[in-house]
Amino acid sequence: MAIEHKDWELLFWITIIFAVFFFIPTNSEWFTNSTLSGVNLLGSYAKLHVLTCLVPALFIAGAIAVFVKKEKIMKYLGYEAKKYVSYSVASISGAILAVCSCTILPLFAGIRKRGAGLGPAITFLYSGPAINIAAIFFTMNVLGLKIGLARAISAITLSIIVGITMQLIFREKVSEKIKIEETPESKISNPVLLIFFALMIGVLIVNGLQINNTLKYTAIGAFTLGVIIIALWKFKDHATKEWLTETWNFAKMLLPLLFIGVFIAGFIMPLLPQQLIESLVGKNNLIGNLIASVFGAFMYFSTLTEVPIIQALMAKGMATGPALALLLAGPSLSLPSMLVIGKILGAKKTTVYVALVIIYSTIAGLIFGLL
Repeated sequence: MAIEHKDWELLFWITIIFAVFFFIPTNSEWFTNSTLSGVNLLGSYAKLHVLTCLVPALFIAGAIAVFVKKEKIMKYLGYEAKKYVSYSVASISGAILAVCSCTILPLFAGIRKRGAGLGPAITFLYSGPAINIAAIFFTMNVLGLKIGLARAISAITLSIIVGITMQLIFREKVSEKIKIEETPESKISNPVLLIFFALMIGVLIVNGLQINNTLKYTAIGAFTLGVIIIALWKFKDHATKEWLTETWNFAKMLLPLLFIGVFIAGFIMPLLPQQLIESLVGKNNLIGNLIASVFGAFMYFSTLTEVPIIQALMAKGMATGPALALLLAGPSLSLPSMLVIGKILGAKKTTVYVALVIIYSTIAGLIFGLL
């Protein structure tokens, strides 16, 4: 049976990994350290994020694709929506979700599939991981009120600017809109759907709260049970099947590339010249901010972990400008997310998006460093 075109990218990355392990001497200390780092990061990611973050996000994305009428998405995020409405909604809608650059991807794919315009969808993709409330308050407590406020304001502003820039560069005409797959009209009442989505979103929100683990997982379990009860009692068999099918489709598309990307990010972490990086970001200049933005864009940061990392770097002399640049680029991008975004948007749009995030984060860091 012939391999489908959509599988070639995954096959390519698997081949690259096997080639690295085959051709590089495995008795090298640096190779062993890098391999262990990649395995540890992948294990940590799977333990901390897959079950309580990524899996709920996949189910939400599947539900969006099946139960949310395309007219609703088009009204607020579509091509014909008023720009101040679509970009405002997209820039703040991720504020309550404690998601990382990977967990936001299923939600981005879901609203894009249901007809969200490129600009608002990109704004949502950028802002979601960058402005969640837990991260903002954690930043204020650890790094200070000034940089915390700067992060919140800059993330919302840059998300809109990046989205508008993408829309201007790739002018998607009406005839070029993505194909919106029709789904059978659901007879499920709006209140039931509202509770259904609220429970799933509640899992993401509670998971991001810094509360007692017993209380956290009890709430997550209760919300999950509520979702199951609604699905069993209120949904028809065909509706549940469509929801699970869409969820599985998103999982097949996103998870393999995410896992590969997380491992690669972990593999190269020990190879980074930390002392050199610390010396280069010690001043608020173009090079320092650019290096911080590039470093943040390609590295993977779990939710909230970017804050203690930057705290450690600032203790060793990192300037405030590069610190903000890293805060803006780091949570919104990562090597794993780039692989998946490329599958959703294509290589050209993804390359431009990454470049815009790096450029605008660098500029924001420069400006903040001068204040």
